[in-house]
Amino acid sequence: MKQKILILGAGFAGMWAALSAARLTSMHQRSDIDIVVLAPQPELRVRPRFYEQKVETLVSPLLPLFNVTGVNFVQGEAQRIDAEAKCVWYRNAQNESTVEHYDRLVLATGSHLRRDLVKGAAEHAFDLDQLETALRLEQHINQLGQQPDGPARNTVVVCGGGFTGIEVATELPHRLRQILGEGSAPRVIVVERGDVIGGRWSEELRDVIRQACDELGVEWRLGAEIAEVNEQGILLADGELIESNTVIWTVGVQANGLTEQLAAQRDAQGRLHVNEFLQVPGYDDIFATGDVARAATDDKGNVALMTCQHAIMLGRFVGHNAACSLLNLEPLTYRQVNYVTCLDLGNWGAVYSEGWEQEVKLTRGEAKKLKLSITSELIYPPKADRQIAFETADPLAAFV
Repeated sequence: MKQKILILGAGFAGMWAALSAARLTSMHQRSDIDIVVLAPQPELRVRPRFYEQKVETLVSPLLPLFNVTGVNFVQGEAQRIDAEAKCVWYRNAQNESTVEHYDRLVLATGSHLRRDLVKGAAEHAFDLDQLETALRLEQHINQLGQQPDGPARNTVVVCGGGFTGIEVATELPHRLRQILGEGSAPRVIVVERGDVIGGRWSEELRDVIRQACDELGVEWRLGAEIAEVNEQGILLADGELIESNTVIWTVGVQANGLTEQLAAQRDAQGRLHVNEFLQVPGYDDIFATGDVARAATDDKGNVALMTCQHAIMLGRFVGHNAACSLLNLEPLTYRQVNYVTCLDLGNWGAVYSEGWEQEVKLTRGEAKKLKLSITSELIYPPKADRQIAFETADPLAAFV
């Protein structure tokens, strides 16, 4: 009887987990192990690019790649993990509840934005969290020119000054002028509860972001708490109302709720603590990866972030190790010592830094060229070629 590695999710971590597991089982000529990916769609949605235009094009089909590598795909949405019975209940494409059994389970179900943190955010704010919501925002922005001129139409408020908030905020001034007309005076305001721009980053990186925002005309409201999002815009805790028809929510990223179904330690973002092999302590047959895993990247106390940079390598290691556990091979310790930051800054360019201390290496046009290379090539799935796919799925292959 065949054994099965069941991978929940087809994002960066899930896709690479499947390819890595398929690679190792193929190397050992083990046709008695099935690699199965369970996800709502057989496609990789390139989420890091959702702040860009033409969002509908930012998907990559996975079936051709899975077919040549021997990965099986099941369409559905996981709903309940029964760790004792070693099965996952899911809602299939026909909206029926059915079950998939496993010998090894890999959680790669990603993350989502919490829109319940502030009153009215769920009803009145836009976001870039999923393909469908990013499409809704793009369609709304493209139709702003049809609205009556005024402060509410001309003002976009970005809630949160993290990576996503900065990238969408710096992208918007040029796009808004194209839509509203060159004679218009659009405002883009980032509302951030921290006291400085990019407070989690190095001073050198913050200075570049500040310079870019100043030149692009992006405003910041620092030390600001949002009390409510409503039909008029956003109400700050100090009583100020910023009129806006376009409020974009970028804060409160949380791991998928399936992590709560395991009796295991989780961090404040709901991520499962995993060991150096990406196993969930207490469950020898369950692994976690990507945005649902809290994993040490090195021996210096650094932890993987909720980024595709870490998800890609976490996926490669977890697929390899899940296969190792069925093949009775020694697993690999997950390590990802190199860390880079490449932040898009709209028409100003971009900024690229290296290391956890974020030493700036490139800015403006040079960094923009690198950013485009990363987001349009490096993070995409390999071509549907078995040899190329398996070479790139090797956890020890160079990445960044």
